Amino acid sequence: MKILVLGAGATGGYFAGRLVQAGADVTFLVRERRASQLAAHGLVVKSPLGDFQLPVIFVQQHELRSDYALVLLTCKAYDLDAAIAAIRPALAPHTHVLPLLNGLAHIDRLIAEFGAARVLGGSCGIPGTLTPDGVVHQLAALHRIVYGLLPGSSADARVKLETLHAHFQRTPVDAVLAGDITLELWEKFVLLTTMAAMTTLMRGPVGDVLETIEGEAIMEETLNACASTALHAGYPVRAASMAVFRKMLFARGSAATASMLRDLEAGHRVEAEHVVGDMLARARACGVGPGPLRVAYAHLQTYEARQRRLQPASQAAWA
Repeated sequence: MKILVLGAGATGGYFAGRLVQAGADVTFLVRERRASQLAAHGLVVKSPLGDFQLPVIFVQQHELRSDYALVLLTCKAYDLDAAIAAIRPALAPHTHVLPLLNGLAHIDRLIAEFGAARVLGGSCGIPGTLTPDGVVHQLAALHRIVYGLLPGSSADARVKLETLHAHFQRTPVDAVLAGDITLELWEKFVLLTTMAAMTTLMRGPVGDVLETIEGEAIMEETLNACASTALHAGYPVRAASMAVFRKMLFARGSAATASMLRDLEAGHRVEAEHVVGDMLARARACGVGPGPLRVAYAHLQTYEARQRRLQPASQAAWA
């Protein structure tokens, strides 16, 4: 099964690098600068689970051919339009698209572009970064990926997901072939939005938020708003998942933050609309009180407005 991966950054580089280690037929779609790095040094990954360096196959957009069975999207949500344009030449009638973006809004966008039968559901979690010299750094041992059929996905995609899963089972990655991927996506959406809203609004990690007089109560209000929205959408967070979320969000002394805070502090673009803004809109649509989501989204929009005023528009960021 031929797999095309959009980008070779922290997410795409790590997970697809593991697939290459397992013997999968993987090609990276990259820009010129990243192509030069891969040509000179291969894919370089620094990981708490063991560093590795691999020669990999890569192409630039003008070299694409429509002979891939599966395309993995690992871009940021704000680069989705550019990503769609980039992968279009790679899509044959039999090709399926597996997005690993945060949130839910991208699913409808991809279905509108490619049809429900060709779109799968997926999500991943890895604290990582790509250095300017092209090294993928996994910052902690977390590396979970989950994928599955959406309600409209064509039945023949199951074989592809099973093949993908077989490859991941030969790696150290925590990989899950989900029976209900929509529930998995909603659960991550609840956790991510709570973490992103709180750590960006308060400009600090979970532990520091909980040191404040009102921090625990505000965290609770935000989590409840997100979980209630999921419930009204028909995807109540499972008790076991909620227990994990609470352990993360209410851990005294925790240094955990959302990657959105790291992006904000570095002056980069943030997925405000796709994560916090989309959860806020969904909460309002189903009559759930949004609690602190209103203020968190206004805070992020203020940051974005200032960045637009101070910085020129940047190129799509997939590597």
